[in-house]
Amino acid sequence: MQAPAAAERNKGPILAVLREYAGPGELRVLEVGAGAGLHTAHFARALPQTLWQPSDIDPQALRSIAAYAEAMRVPNMLPPVLLDVSQGWETWGGTQPATLDLLISINMMHIAELRCTEGLFKGAGVLLKPGGVLFTYGPYAVDGRISPQSNVDFDRSLRLRNPAWGLRDIVLLRQLAEANGLRLERMVDMPANNKSLIFRKQ
Repeated sequence: MQAPAAAERNKGPILAVLREYAGPGELRVLEVGAGAGLHTAHFARALPQTLWQPSDIDPQALRSIAAYAEAMRVPNMLPPVLLDVSQGWETWGGTQPATLDLLISINMMHIAELRCTEGLFKGAGVLLKPGGVLFTYGPYAVDGRISPQSNVDFDRSLRLRNPAWGLRDIVLLRQLAEANGLRLERMVDMPANNKSLIFRKQ
C-alpha cells in the first residue's frame, strides 16, 4: 500500500467538507483518480452510508487501492476499476447516466492534460443525478492569477515536467461546468493553499 504524505495530511480537512454533502440516505460515489487509495478507505469508512467506487488509470494505483480495501476491511468500498477520465463516460466501469450522488476528483487536474478535466465535467454532466455534486480539490488559478508564490513555483515546476500540466483556472472550470449542466456553487479555502470546489448538477 502506498501512503502519500499529502494525502495523510489533507484527508481530515477534505472529509470535513465532504460530510456536508453526504446526507443520511445511501449515496453512490465515484472517485476519479483515486491514487493510492488512502483517501478512498478513509472517506468510505467515515461515511458508511456511501457506496464508494474508486478508480484510477494507473495499474499500480489500482493494486494499492485494493490493498487498502483489504487491509482496512471497508465493506462499502467497491473493488477499484480502471478508468481513463479523458474517454467517454460509457467506458467508466459501467456507471449509468443519472445514478451518481457524488463524483470526486482530488489533486488530478493539475497533473493531467486539459482533456482529462474536460472529460471529468462531461462525465459529471451525464452521470450525476439532478442535484448531485461534483467535488474537486487542489490548487487553482483564480481569474488568471496564481497565489501565493509557492503555488506559482509549483505551477512552473509542473509545466517544466509536462507543458500540458499546470494549475487550472476556476474561470475555465466554471465555463466547463455550465457547458455540461452544472454550476459552481461554492469554493472552500483549504490548508496548504488549496481549494475545494463544489459543482451542483442542475
